[in-house]
Amino acid sequence: MPDSSPLPVSAPAAAPAPATPARARLTARTLLLGDRIDTAGLERSDLVSTTPLAFRSGVAGYAVLFRYGVAVLIGLSPVEEDEVVRALGPRLFGRYEQVEDESTLVEIAPEQDDQVVPGGPVAIRALTPPRLLVIADVLAKNAALSRDEREAARVLEVMEPFAATLARTGKTPTNRRQMLRTIGQALQVQHRLAGRVEIEDKPDILWDQPEFERLWLRLADEYELKERATSLARKLEVIDDTARALTELIDTERSVRLEMTIVLLIVVEVLVTFYELFVRGGH
Repeated sequence: MPDSSPLPVSAPAAAPAPATPARARLTARTLLLGDRIDTAGLERSDLVSTTPLAFRSGVAGYAVLFRYGVAVLIGLSPVEEDEVVRALGPRLFGRYEQVEDESTLVEIAPEQDDQVVPGGPVAIRALTPPRLLVIADVLAKNAALSRDEREAARVLEVMEPFAATLARTGKTPTNRRQMLRTIGQALQVQHRLAGRVEIEDKPDILWDQPEFERLWLRLADEYELKERATSLARKLEVIDDTARALTELIDTERSVRLEMTIVLLIVVEVLVTFYELFVRGGH
């Protein structure tokens, strides 16, 4: 059972929200840690949100944890980031050997409206909890989507030789074990991706504070979440169709072999019967 002890935080539990300079630049690091993070039982006095789990951490930063294995750390030093990641160790399921991370620049500009500069920093008036959750939501979905895209592409790459052999020769590949392994990989990807991350769902904070929806839409457009989710869905359909076709081919071959075996057994039984009637009966 995972450790339910709270994650370390440098600032005192009862400390007020960290003050952000009038104009500042913070780094938001998105860490892809594993398949799932267990956030249940993390009771803290400095929570910003429970879904996703967000809390103040370090001297002047925040940590936002998503159950599908992503952590977004904003305004933390490298040492503070390492403390959070170490504390998450017992709560990680399907932990990755290689932690993937991506950095995004967040610029605090009180005199400007919230905006997303293409290829540049995310400019916001202040790092308030709603803005924090909106930014973290898009960054986490971008990381999860990148992982899912790689997994789908890897399975399609493995399936391609089977489809090419079938198109060229009209026969099923001879390496049945590899074919079965490929089907298993395809089914595993489908189960892992189906419903794990609802890319197009807006964060819960927008239900209470819809005025930040424009920021979310701008970020989602910058990272092309909708287009990439649609492309991934098409790839999953191809994987599903290919896996089904390979499965049907295997079932057909099995049925043919079974029928041939039955016919052979009937022939042997007939021969044995004739032998007993004519050979033994003649003696």
